[in-house]
Amino acid sequence: MVTIERKGGDRTMSDHGRAGGPSGGPPLPYEGVWRFTAPAVEASVPQARRAVRELLARQGVPASDDLVHGLLVIVSELVTNAVKHAAVVSPMLAVEVGVGAEWVRVSVEDEHPYRPTALEATSGQTGGRGLLLVREITGEAGGVCDVEQTASGGKVIWAALPLKPPSAPSRA
Repeated sequence: MVTIERKGGDRTMSDHGRAGGPSGGPPLPYEGVWRFTAPAVEASVPQARRAVRELLARQGVPASDDLVHGLLVIVSELVTNAVKHAAVVSPMLAVEVGVGAEWVRVSVEDEHPYRPTALEATSGQTGGRGLLLVREITGEAGGVCDVEQTASGGKVIWAALPLKPPSAPSRA
């Protein structure tokens, strides 16, 4: 069983949206940052996905079904990568969900120093395209994603998506 705990006081969404109402007023009811840790084992993948889905619903985050689906695929891919590639060095991983007035950010942190890169899709590959998928989902939603080193020498991979879909280009 995974329990997500609210992080006290930290309501910042990095450079990708700030906590507080749209005009910088008081925080909206669904805003906050939640974090949980889990063992780097396969069973943590569906548990993380379920925990994030339940958190978004419980907090009343105004996210479309498409956005929630995309976030859950991103969480699945990032946790799977941590389980497959970092578990030897990092037996635990952390999942964090940050929700601001305009953005939702999910991240997965582990203690392995290796910084993965997105592979290009080739017809013969049956795996190894998780980060490519994360980048595609993030880009289609109008969001951003990145990999950063942690102070402890590990890494955090994150994706921030806007709560409102990007505007479609107008046709003249």
